[in-house]
Formats: sequence, C-alpha cells, structure tokens
Amino acid sequence: MTDARPSLSGLVPPVYVSPAKRIAELSGDPNFMTSLARGLAVINAFQERKRHLTIAQISHRTEIPRAAVRRCLYTLMKLGYATSDGRTYSLLPKVLTLGHAYLSSTPLAVSAQPYLDRISEQLHEACNLATLEGEQVLYIARSAIPQRLISVDLSVGSRLPAYCTSMGRILLAALDDDSLHDYLNHADLQAKTSRTLHTPQALWECLQQVRQQGWCLVDQELEQGLRSLAVPVYDSSGHVLAAMNVSTHAGRVPASELEQRFLPIMLSASRELSSQLFKPM
Repeated sequence: MTDARPSLSGLVPPVYVSPAKRIAELSGDPNFMTSLARGLAVINAFQERKRHLTIAQISHRTEIPRAAVRRCLYTLMKLGYATSDGRTYSLLPKVLTLGHAYLSSTPLAVSAQPYLDRISEQLHEACNLATLEGEQVLYIARSAIPQRLISVDLSVGSRLPAYCTSMGRILLAALDDDSLHDYLNHADLQAKTSRTLHTPQALWECLQQVRQQGWCLVDQELEQGLRSLAVPVYDSSGHVLAAMNVSTHAGRVPASELEQRFLPIMLSASRELSSQLFKPM
C-alpha cells in the first residue's frame, strides 16, 4: 500500500469488458468453447438484488444475443441449475456446487476463516474477506454475527461495487496508476448516498490516502448508517492479495472507535494471516 511495494499490474483483473466482447475476442481459438463461455456469462448475470431476470435483461447485461441466452437458460433448467416462472428466470441452489470446490479448498478462504471468526468474536461485528473482480469486490469468506444484521444481504459469493466499499478501495489502491486510471474512467460511479464519493477525481485523491495509510474507512457511502473498516492481506511478494473488513452500524460504533480500537486488531490479524498463507512447507 506504500510506494515501496511492488507494482500489482501483473496481478490485477482487467477493466470491465462485456462478456460478449470477451467471448468474441477468444472465438478464433479452435479449442475455445463459445457455448460454455456464454452459459457461464448467463449464470454470472444474476446478482443478489437481481435474482429474477428476463431474457432481455440478461441479454442487455451480457450483450449476448437473446436467442443464445434462451438456449443457455433452457440448458441450465434441464440440468437443474435454473428455474422459470414463465417470464423471469432465477438460479437454483445447485449452482453453489460450481464454486464449492474452490471455496472449500483455496488456502486463502480456508486460512482466513479462523481469523474472521476471531475478529467477529472480539469486536462483535461481521468480518469479511474479498478479492477484486472487474468493477466489483467478490466475498470469498465471511463471519457474521446474527444479532448484528444490516440491510445489505451479504454471503460468500456476494458482490458489491468496489469504489464505495472499504475492501474495494483497499484493492483499488493496490492497482498501478495506469490500471487505476482505466478503472476510474470506465467504472459506473453512482451516488449511493449523499456521502458517496463518485467522481474520478474525488476517488483518486481518496485512494492516494488509502495507499499511504494502508487501511480504509468508508462512512455511510454504500448505505446510510453503514460504516466499514478494511485492511489488506498480502502475498509472499508483498502484493495485495485480498482485503479484510469489519462492518458496523454508524449509530452503534463511532468512526473514532473504528480507528482507535478496531484498527489495531484488524492490522494484527492481517499480518498473521499474510504470514500464515505463505509459510514454507
């Protein structure tokens, strides 16, 4: 997160390109299966707040022709991965099996869980781990406190915009300048609340501060009343591999407490996790 750390240009995901364009770029490869790629794109079109989609909506999101979207959905329904009410389509729980093997075996998710659980127990707040995927953060591990529910419905596999979330800003600040400029010029930046930083210039300045201090506090920018504090998790080369955060309600925990009491615990856990992930065998 400081200037002394190595460039992350070889590790970061590309700026968002529509699934259809990515598929078209690879269509000349004789070993590339266009139909499989389209099916995966259709699955990825569904989100927590858009669990029921029409063929037209999926086609718009992916830029895949409607006829191809219809065939993908028909196949997913026949295989038990999707269902329909006659107008809209939604995914079925069987889809979870596609990611279960990865999430249950990756060292990052498995190794992080005890730390997330420990932080949640110490601070009595939800703790999460996420990576950057395109313009969004992808939740890969989570420890929730049942009595501390917030209105944002989160679980492993959830995605949120990177620009207005604490983990997203940690991950964006780790990009090299060219990649970060590309992101800010192409991302869909919207004001989620009256506090949201949503202009490229404001976000650039904020991310420079995040780079310098090595942590990020977002105060009611994603949702009114929601505060979150995030720290980086590093790989063996000192590159930012993921971000870990604690989210809380603004009426319960003031920003000063997040910095003074929560931050040392988060930084300590991040150092321990980073060290554990890459211990020599």
